[in-house]
Amino acid sequence: MLDSMGISYAYDHFAEGESPDPPFICFLYPRSDNFGADNIVYASANELDIEVYTDYKDPDLEEKIEAILTENELYYEKSEVWIESEKLYEVLYTVMV
Repeated sequence: MLDSMGISYAYDHFAEGESPDPPFICFLYPRSDNFGADNIVYASANELDIEVYTDYKDPDLEEKIEAILTENELYYEKSEVWIESEKLYEVLYTVMV
């Protein structure tokens, strides 16, 4: 799915000095929200965070990513922050898989 977004990506982070020019994506699985029954994991759900970094607000890219998530039937929550120290926007898509 990330390949179809057409931008560079890495799990969690790029190695120091190897970060591509924006836009790029870092993704990770920061936690799970499992359901237990009878002392076992009855149903598992993992949070997938897709962090999209750009040097300017890019509604077209966000629309493309949201279309891909929707095409793959993934419900997402979205948030955004400006990272002053990096001079980058981070748009975070949180998905449960």
